[in-house]
Amino acid sequence: MELGLGLQSDKTVADYVSLARRAEAAGFDVISVYHDLLFQPAIFPLLTIAGATSSVRLGPAALNVATLHPVELAGQAVALDLASNGRAYLGLVPGAWLDRLGLRQSHSVERMREAVEIVTRLQAGDRSGFSGDFFTLAQGAGLEYAPLRQRIPLMIGTWKPRMARLAGEVADEVKIGGSANPDMVTLMREWIGNDSVGIVVGAVTVVDEDGDAARGRAAAEVRMYLDVVGELDPTIGDAAPPLDKFVIAGTPEEVAAHAERLFAAGVKRIEFGTPQGLTTPGGVDLLCDRVLPLLRGVPSAVAPVAS
Repeated sequence: MELGLGLQSDKTVADYVSLARRAEAAGFDVISVYHDLLFQPAIFPLLTIAGATSSVRLGPAALNVATLHPVELAGQAVALDLASNGRAYLGLVPGAWLDRLGLRQSHSVERMREAVEIVTRLQAGDRSGFSGDFFTLAQGAGLEYAPLRQRIPLMIGTWKPRMARLAGEVADEVKIGGSANPDMVTLMREWIGNDSVGIVVGAVTVVDEDGDAARGRAAAEVRMYLDVVGELDPTIGDAAPPLDKFVIAGTPEEVAAHAERLFAAGVKRIEFGTPQGLTTPGGVDLLCDRVLPLLRGVPSAVAPVAS
């Protein structure tokens, strides 16, 4: 059971330092930073957080193989791993909102496979080159500096069965971004076809003593992501989906109970995503002081999460 904090890349250096130190001291296992289109590139907050922490694992959730060449993906991952003394992971996704750039999302599985192959070769010091349908690496080309590790843990984000099967072959984790649905976790496990690959769920999270206020804020925040993932969950019928399929929101006790259901469904890690609370600092405080203790061994009743 791992607990992660997912931060939007819209904050100041001081914000990142304060939130990361708070999360690490409370016992979070992972801090992820989003790499959403037109927000700050995730590498900037991640390098800032790496310098302010000493034990928590770090990574982008996730870099886009449609807009970044695998050489850049490998370079960012290795740089973060060096800066954090071996605490990095690399998160990759096929990409979203690509229509804003005039890009089409086609052959995404094949593109991801080639990107992972080049990243893997570069990290391992393999200079044999690569020639694919989407990416090329000349023979003899390689990183001109020494990585700390020859393989950095890989996470692939997807809602699709073919991409999940690829992740079952090449990745350490699969992230269902924007999901808080235990039924989707069960289906994803079937798609992956490899029990050694961990499943991560990350969703808009709002925790507050006023559960109704938390759910209201979550409903507003999740709209930008529902445009991407709202129709991707095949476990939901044609009726309007309940809010708790896509967000984790409510009082500390309700949020902990929702997390428990996700762990019971087979999740390896839950990423409590932006904005965390009615304010991010306030939400992070409640996650640290109230939610994490409930999930770290203090019994908490499994109460229903309101829709």
